Amino acid sequence: MSGKTISFGQALNAALDDAMADDGNVMILGEDVADEQGGGVFKVSKGLSSKYGTSRVRSTPISEQAILGAAVGAAIIGMRPVAEIMLMNFITVAMDQLVNHAAKLRFMSGGQTNVPLVVRTTTGAGVGFGGQHSDMLEAWFAHVPGLKIATASNPADAYGLLRSAIDDEDPVILIENITHYGMTGPAPEAGYRVPLGKAAIAREGRDVTLVTYGRGVGDSLKAASLLADEGIAAEVIDLRTIAPWDEQAVFASVAKTKRAVIVHEAVRPFGAGAEISARIHEELFSDLLAPVQRVASYPSPVPFAKPLETAFLYSVDDIVRAAHATTDKAINS
Repeated sequence: MSGKTISFGQALNAALDDAMADDGNVMILGEDVADEQGGGVFKVSKGLSSKYGTSRVRSTPISEQAILGAAVGAAIIGMRPVAEIMLMNFITVAMDQLVNHAAKLRFMSGGQTNVPLVVRTTTGAGVGFGGQHSDMLEAWFAHVPGLKIATASNPADAYGLLRSAIDDEDPVILIENITHYGMTGPAPEAGYRVPLGKAAIAREGRDVTLVTYGRGVGDSLKAASLLADEGIAAEVIDLRTIAPWDEQAVFASVAKTKRAVIVHEAVRPFGAGAEISARIHEELFSDLLAPVQRVASYPSPVPFAKPLETAFLYSVDDIVRAAHATTDKAINS
């Protein structure tokens, strides 16, 4: 790391800037991404159209189908487009372009046609955006062969994951949690990469493994601190990439702790946690001292009203209780 501090949003902007400087084929397209329209609704692309021109940083009409359709076409002919879909719910408008074309063209062309496309998109509950602007839909896309799904929990990883996603020869969806843009942390060196499919150990422990990503990392670290006060040492695994996820890192941790809790913001039924739990049980059933626990949000559309939105989201206390349920050191609460 450089020793400097950077915000999550600034890290993404720096990643785009550095990638565009390194490769003239990298381009950005999306609603309001050029400076004349504000540099993106969350200012992630601010300054880039002034630096690289509107032929490489293109504001588009309000049409997610057009954005992803144009991005797929650009990728096929050798460009490396970074398409911004303002909010993750809006990807549903362009599922055909993403799922039937971007994800499948390499397979259906016998490996002759790559689609080096990045889709940046924002979502997350907690800011009162309501049900059509806040869903975590990573499990939908993780279920699609040919798509890679990543999400960062800190500014350095935001930079490194975006650089790796732009380098990749296949389509990558980078999910940015709306609550993270103002988060600050150590700034990475220019050119820093976080390999796709490689998890990080955010905190070491011996008693229970907390497997998570994105927003869940900060919450799991808070839970781990509370558990430490009770003598329970929780290990926190930040997946960073949801598809493909780092099975080796998770299995190694759970083999050590013999207990696991999976934490994600998305609603619990049919979530990514179900797949991870199933794989842990398949591979480590005889080693586990307790069934794998899942912590997730309530199965409902995301409410707009603040009290209901708070009730919808899982809590740090939920993580602590789930860890208690897996350990012999459980404390009744």
